[in-house]
Amino acid sequence: MAQGQISQVKNPAAKTGRVSGRRSLIRRWMRKIHKSRPLAFLLLLLISAVILLPIVFTFLYSFFPKSEISAFLNQRGSYDSAKWMDVLFSPAMVSLRQYYTILIEEPQYLQLFCNSVLYAFGILAGQALVIPLTAYGLSRFTFKGRDALFFAVLMLMLLPFQVTMAPSVMTLRAIGLLNTPWAVILPMVFSPFYLFLLRQFMIAIPGEIVEAGQMDGAGTFRTYIHVMLPVCKPILCAAAALSFADCWNLVEQPLIYLTNRSMQPLSVMFNQISDESAGVAFAGSALYLLPMLLIYIYFQDDIVLGVQLSELK
Repeated sequence: MAQGQISQVKNPAAKTGRVSGRRSLIRRWMRKIHKSRPLAFLLLLLISAVILLPIVFTFLYSFFPKSEISAFLNQRGSYDSAKWMDVLFSPAMVSLRQYYTILIEEPQYLQLFCNSVLYAFGILAGQALVIPLTAYGLSRFTFKGRDALFFAVLMLMLLPFQVTMAPSVMTLRAIGLLNTPWAVILPMVFSPFYLFLLRQFMIAIPGEIVEAGQMDGAGTFRTYIHVMLPVCKPILCAAAALSFADCWNLVEQPLIYLTNRSMQPLSVMFNQISDESAGVAFAGSALYLLPMLLIYIYFQDDIVLGVQLSELK
């Protein structure tokens, strides 16, 4: 009895010592992190500057006179690749001539820009109809072959475009959609990655939320519209913003599926336009970047929240 009482007295002290040791270790780590915070801030500032510098110069040079930009780009070819190239920080005169040339005098840019808008929003509209509903079915319903179907989705997500390119061309040619806008839009409507993202988010939503909607008299479709979609708003906005970036930067699909130059998006033809219209490259680049910047600024909170919630799930 005496030994048992002694061990009972000693054990709390040993546990208290271990807890205090862990706390002191955590405090030491926190002090190290606090001391290294200025260094981490400077490192992040440097990385941000390197990433944002090309965008800043793109918008800055878009307000240079066309003649000054043409001379600057022609001078670029006389520099050796091992030498430092001069950088212009301010124009001799602020000018909107580049924008006037590319928007008014040369309507080809606007036509290609409209093609990009058509493809991007056409794909997004199709994905908004197909992907959330499919993810809802794969996450909330149990049926024979569900896991095999989801495994097939994962396999499609891992396949690169080069593997499915030839079968897609043959299928589009057989149904008469090759060299039409539908050839770009329809294959992109089913995106395995965003289907996987939404399905993983929906499957972790507590069943009590769905049951509460059903107890109020909501059917399957009303539960999907009025319960699941509002709960999934962060991940839906994040997926929409990321998908818009993918659609806006399409290159391989239009090159393979479209032979008519007037139907190409701006992402494919931009390099040729810049070569043909000297001095307007930066204005064209600025206008090309603007939609993606606006989309990110508008959805940035939803993108961060959606990614964080996906990690927590």
